[in-house]
Amino acid sequence: MVFRKKQSGSRIFNLQEDGHLGQVDRLDTGNIEEYLTGGLGSPSKRTQTLRCTISRSRLRFMGAVIVVVVIIFVGRAGQLQIVRGEHYRSLSDRNRNRIELIVPPRGEIHDRYGTPLAWNEPSFVLTMTISELPKNDIERRALFEHVAGQVGLQVTDLDLIMSEYISRSYDPIPVAEDIPYEAGIRLAIEVATLPGFHLDTKTKRVYNATVSSMSHVMGYTGPLSARDLEEFASLGYRPIDDIGKAGIERQVESVLRGDPGRIVYEVDAGGNRIAIVSKESALDGADISLSIDLEFQKYIETQLVKTLEVSNASRASVVAVDPATGAVRALVSWPSFDNNEFIGGISKDRYAALLENVDNPLFPRAIAGEFPSGSTFKPFIAYAALAEGVVSEHTSVVSTGGLRIGQWFFPDWKAGGHGVTDVRKAIAESVNTYFYVIGGGYDTITGLGVSRISEYAQRFGFGQQTGIDLPGEGDGFLPTKEWKEEVKGERWYVGDTYHFAIGQGDFLTTPLQMATATAAIANGGYKIQPYIVESVDGPFQGALLHGSIEPLEDLDAYALSVVRQGMRQTVTRGSARSMVGLTEAVAGKTGTAQTPGNKAYHSWFTGFAPYEDPTISLVVLIEEGGESTDAAVPLARELLQWWFNNLR
Repeated sequence: MVFRKKQSGSRIFNLQEDGHLGQVDRLDTGNIEEYLTGGLGSPSKRTQTLRCTISRSRLRFMGAVIVVVVIIFVGRAGQLQIVRGEHYRSLSDRNRNRIELIVPPRGEIHDRYGTPLAWNEPSFVLTMTISELPKNDIERRALFEHVAGQVGLQVTDLDLIMSEYISRSYDPIPVAEDIPYEAGIRLAIEVATLPGFHLDTKTKRVYNATVSSMSHVMGYTGPLSARDLEEFASLGYRPIDDIGKAGIERQVESVLRGDPGRIVYEVDAGGNRIAIVSKESALDGADISLSIDLEFQKYIETQLVKTLEVSNASRASVVAVDPATGAVRALVSWPSFDNNEFIGGISKDRYAALLENVDNPLFPRAIAGEFPSGSTFKPFIAYAALAEGVVSEHTSVVSTGGLRIGQWFFPDWKAGGHGVTDVRKAIAESVNTYFYVIGGGYDTITGLGVSRISEYAQRFGFGQQTGIDLPGEGDGFLPTKEWKEEVKGERWYVGDTYHFAIGQGDFLTTPLQMATATAAIANGGYKIQPYIVESVDGPFQGALLHGSIEPLEDLDAYALSVVRQGMRQTVTRGSARSMVGLTEAVAGKTGTAQTPGNKAYHSWFTGFAPYEDPTISLVVLIEEGGESTDAAVPLARELLQWWFNNLR
């Protein structure tokens, strides 16, 4: 047997045949030979083997702990690098890069003849970037006190802005807008020493204030709310930007705003710009032209105010539409407001005054107001009865002053009645009895009934939005048997149908719906979709889509022609005879609609002209204005004559 020795200091180690390293006691040099020859005893007895004294269960536990720790580290690394990698990459890029938007000038708005309605003017705005403010509370407080004193704010105002926009710490937050030129020049010099504050230039919107009724059409722009920032975050809006809040400004926001450009700067640890990383050019906002004739709108507003004074009323709507195309030539909701007051944010007191006004000047009643139509609904009932064969153009009904059904009496407006009445006379003189009969039935005539009345009303666009390119449109209301039973807990009676047939009861319409429905009679049976935006310039032309013009469902051209004749007779021998002297032939229908309580009636007129080749469908509604012949008809006469004299 051979042993190999290794000496380390004065200790002797041997390598056993079984591969273990053994250790012997300290030996004198002279004893080595004796040890090797066995004099000190057998190596197998004198050597000790080193063995592991940790149990297998402990080893397994320690291994499990190591595996869990590794899994935790790998999982966390995966979360940071994969799941939230984009987030932290974005934070890293924000620390290293700054993105500055190049917001293009907002597109201008003009009327159909090029008259400016909305344009831009330069202004100064003081902004605050939270990430650049001093981190020390005392330093930041001193800075806020100084800035607040310069722009007429309180320190608490700046604290509130900071807390509200803390999640957008890299964005410039507006602190003071529309700063006067002289103050802006002074701030431009001082702001270089105010960390976190910058003086920027932007444009503010200005509106043509000569026609206040255009405010409902135009709407206005204003600062983005927290909801706007969340909704439009993907489109690159910043707290400093303005956005369309109402009207056309809201409806075509993306077209008017354009497509902002971007400059990416590399910055150092102090936020100072080092170099431009990339640059993307902006696409200017598009100029748009509206279908509105501003001079016509202005004339309507002037004459409307006079009419309201005479009729002791305060609210009204006027709608003028081209029946051939759907282009809206005038859209007046009265009372109105000055949309310039909203630029840069309206004061709380002024806004509260507008909201508390009982006439609700902010309400676009021409498109959103829902009213009983009165007799202006009768031409559509006449068309339905003719188309369904309930009556022919020669069918006559004798009007003696009204109809009695049991204990209920349904009157004509004319005491003693209108005598023998056919469909043309019924439209011209607005004979209630005739429409009671063809609507709900009487004696040998089976009327249309509520279901067919609703069906034909829907064909003309009642009970649904017209699709005009303005936000906030109302849809009116068409009552049904099921609705009355569910909501009112009552069955539907024939008297309900009688009221429905003359535009009363629960039936409601908007002035715009009435104008587009009348246009379908004027143009020979085509349903139009009204629009305000006439054209868009530049690359955004493809964003403009006018609604299609489609024939009425199952159009009965002959029935429609009879209705047109009846509306013409309204002017030549009926309830609108005061219009007979106009320079062009007019067709129309008057309406006096009952209102809840003891209030005055709504005064209506709807019509079209010229009779043979119409260029205008006109609706006038004077709320609580009394009889149609006292308010709506005289105003409509003046408006139509202006249209004939000034049509270009």
